[in-house]
Amino acid sequence: MHDDHDDDGSRTITLEGSALAPAGLPTGRLAVVHPPEHARVIVLGKEPVTIGRKPKGDDARGLIPASTVSREHLVLSWDGRSRAHVALDLGSHNGSWLDGAPLTAARTPLDDGAVLRLGGVVAVYELEPPFASDAPAPLEAALPGVSAAMRRLRRQVAQAGPDPSAALVVGETGAGKEHVARALHRLSGRPGPLVAVNVTELTADLAESQLFGHERGAFTGADRAQPGLFRAAHGGTLFLDEIGELPAALQPKLLRALQEGEVRAVGATRTERVDVRVIAATNRDLRADVASGAFRRDLYARLSLWELDVPAVRERAADILMWIERFHRAFCAERGRAGAAALRFEPDAVEALLLAPWPDNLRGLDRLVHRLAHDAQDGLPVSRARLLDAVPGLAADLAGDDGAPGAAAPDAAEPAKRPAPTSAEELLAVIAEQGGSIRGAARWYGRHHKQVYRWLDAFGVDRERLT
Repeated sequence: MHDDHDDDGSRTITLEGSALAPAGLPTGRLAVVHPPEHARVIVLGKEPVTIGRKPKGDDARGLIPASTVSREHLVLSWDGRSRAHVALDLGSHNGSWLDGAPLTAARTPLDDGAVLRLGGVVAVYELEPPFASDAPAPLEAALPGVSAAMRRLRRQVAQAGPDPSAALVVGETGAGKEHVARALHRLSGRPGPLVAVNVTELTADLAESQLFGHERGAFTGADRAQPGLFRAAHGGTLFLDEIGELPAALQPKLLRALQEGEVRAVGATRTERVDVRVIAATNRDLRADVASGAFRRDLYARLSLWELDVPAVRERAADILMWIERFHRAFCAERGRAGAAALRFEPDAVEALLLAPWPDNLRGLDRLVHRLAHDAQDGLPVSRARLLDAVPGLAADLAGDDGAPGAAAPDAAEPAKRPAPTSAEELLAVIAEQGGSIRGAARWYGRHHKQVYRWLDAFGVDRERLT
C-alpha cells in the first residue's frame, strides 16, 4: 500500500493486492466448484499440472477423484507468449469444455474467469495476484467467497476498515456494497452506530435538514428541532448509499462537513463538531460524472480516499454455487423447512450458471433460488433446461456469449473476441483509440473491463498514466 498526497491536501490510498504477479511469476488457480464433494483449489504456476483421476506419477496437485474424469484428463501449463495458462485435453473419455465450447486438441489459452468442464466436473480458472497476508477470518463470514476477486476485496476491506478516512464503495446494483460498508464499520472500532441512508430517499426540499438537522421554527412545519443524520451518527459511521444521486446544491455542504468535521443545522447560527466517518456507495461512474460536471471533483476526491470496487457476480463465478446454497438455506429456514435437501444441479446446468451474466447480481441469484425451491420436491438435480426455464432471457444470454464470462452479446459488426494484446504499447494504443476509455478498450477486445486492468498490471503499466 502507498499513500499519495494530492495538491489540495487530500490523499488517495492505493490498495495492496491490486496488481498481478510480475510477468516472470505467473500465478493462477483452478477452483473446482462442482460436484461439491470434489470442491478444491488447484494452484497453478509455470510448471504444467495434469488434471485427472490418477495423474501420472500420482501427482496430487491435479488430483480430482471423480468417476467422470479420465485418469489423465487435461493438462494446464503456462504459455509465455500468450501470457496465460493454456489447456490441452489429453484425449479424455468424457471430453472437456471451455466456456461452453468443446476443447479441441490444440493448446487453448484461458482467460481470467474461464469456466472449464471436465466430464461432470466444473471449475473456474482465475489469474491471481500474490497477497502479502490473508484477511482476518471474521471477514470471511461477512464477505464470503473463495474467488480471487472476493479474497482481494476482503484484503482491501481489512486495510481500509480501521482507518478513519472516508471510503467510497463502488459496484453494480445488487453486488453487495452495503455488506462492505457494514464490514468497514465493524472493523473501524468506532463506538457509535452505523446510520445508513439511501440518498434517493432524501426529500428534495428537506434533504439539507435530513442530513444536518434543523432548529425549531427553521421553516414551515419545523415545530421542533431535529439532529439530522450526521449528528445521529456521531462517534460512528454514516453510510450514504447512491451518493451519485446527491443534489448539486448539497454537494458543497457535504464537502464542508467532510473537510471541517462540523455541520450547521438549518436555521442555526453556529456550527457543531461531529465525529463521523463517512462511507459512500454508488453504482455510477463518478469519474465520468466529475468530467461532465455532474459531480464535484473536490467532493469525489474527499469521498474516495479509500475506493473499494465490489466485484459483480459474473466476476466471481467460483462463488455462485456457494451463494445459491446460502440463499436456499435462508429460503427454507423462513418456511420451516430447515432440514430440506440442498438444491442440486446437473453439470451442464452448473456450467450455464457460471457463464450467465447475472445483471441483477446477488438479487438475481436469490430470485433464481426462490423459483427453483418452490418445485424442488422431486429431489432431482436441476437440469439445464429447467434452469433456462427459470431464468427468462438466460438462453439468449448464453447463446450470445462471446466466451468472456458475463459479457453481453457482441455487436454483429464486431468480431466475437479479439486476441489479447502482446505488449503494453499495443494495449495503450487501443485505449488511446477509444478516447482513453478502459471500458471502450474492453468492448473492442470483447472482454470485461477488469481484464484490461489486469493486462495493464501484467505489463507493468502505471494506471496513473491513464488518469
